[in-house]
Amino acid sequence: MRKSYKFRLYPAKEQEIVLVKTLDVCRYIYNEFLSDRRDAYDRCNQGLTTFDQINQVKYIECRTEVFSQIKQDVLRRLGKSFDAFFRRCKSGETPGYPRFKGKDRYNSFTYPQSGFRIEGTKLKLSKIGSIKIKQHREIEGKIKTCSIKRKGDQWYAVFSVDMGTSPEKIDPVTFIGVDVGLNSCVSLSNGEQFDSPTYYRKSERSFAVQQKRLSKKKKESSNRLKQKLKVVKVHRKIRNQRLDFNHKLSRILVDRFDWIVFEDLSIRNMVKNHHLAKSIMDVAWGQLIQMAKSKAEEAGKYVELVNPYNTSQKCSSCGNIVRKGLSVRVHKCLECGLELDRDVNAAINILNLCTVGTTERACGVTDVGLGYETGSHLF
Repeated sequence: MRKSYKFRLYPAKEQEIVLVKTLDVCRYIYNEFLSDRRDAYDRCNQGLTTFDQINQVKYIECRTEVFSQIKQDVLRRLGKSFDAFFRRCKSGETPGYPRFKGKDRYNSFTYPQSGFRIEGTKLKLSKIGSIKIKQHREIEGKIKTCSIKRKGDQWYAVFSVDMGTSPEKIDPVTFIGVDVGLNSCVSLSNGEQFDSPTYYRKSERSFAVQQKRLSKKKKESSNRLKQKLKVVKVHRKIRNQRLDFNHKLSRILVDRFDWIVFEDLSIRNMVKNHHLAKSIMDVAWGQLIQMAKSKAEEAGKYVELVNPYNTSQKCSSCGNIVRKGLSVRVHKCLECGLELDRDVNAAINILNLCTVGTTERACGVTDVGLGYETGSHLF
């Protein structure tokens, strides 16, 4: 099982210059060898393999000295881009040929095996030096790779760790169905609901002001660069708020329940609705589900994705189909008289699609709740 640890780096000005130059070298190698692959196919109708290009990279001369394995990893990254391109071609998807990387489009490099070491409060990187690192927790397992990432004016080190074999799965006792929505971020099958934080909506005005100021700055000027960083900071704050919320919510779900059932939503298709796209992206359903999966795997618990077809329209009591638009927020069944919030009704239907346990056992989660009020805040 793999796990990642992310720590903030605090490079000195001289070290930051070296980091930026290393990124420039990596970007140069990526673009040069992408051009070689394209030219080899256009002129000779022959493709180049990643192995072929790794053997050639040692002949590339760069003004900035870069650790050899970093260069090799750049070509593996390029190879993965082409593998994904050919996979999409075979499956009939939009291919998306690998692109050349612009100055602000290449923001990370990786030490795949060696060349890095943590020494106290410093991260020692080959050909770069010792950089101050804020290691806020201990790393468990065996470190396999170290990636250095730039996000705006901040730098991070991401360690990929091998945790060994996955923990044994527990015998599930508590089950819960989760319906993701816009009014309520999630609605549970036991009646609990958690409000959507809508961080982007709340910061939209300040973001618009900073973006407008950026549009008036002269291109390539130092003032434009400073203003660009201000726009990046607004984005970063929203992203961090959303990340923090989803981490806490997924942790609550995994700690309380052994088997969590979500809808298998096609979010990419849903955001094509321009009336709902901004709200859907703001609540970050995909991020929440992915975090719940990761935490459940580490705890030996389960996350299941089920077919979302008719979960909002079907009555959870009698199975009758009750058609209603998005504006109708209450489910009312004329057949059995059931009346409850439409999202809670959907969550119960999602739970009843669970592949483990009987319907009676699944519905028993209504007794699992810890006394939260419907529509309550998470924290």
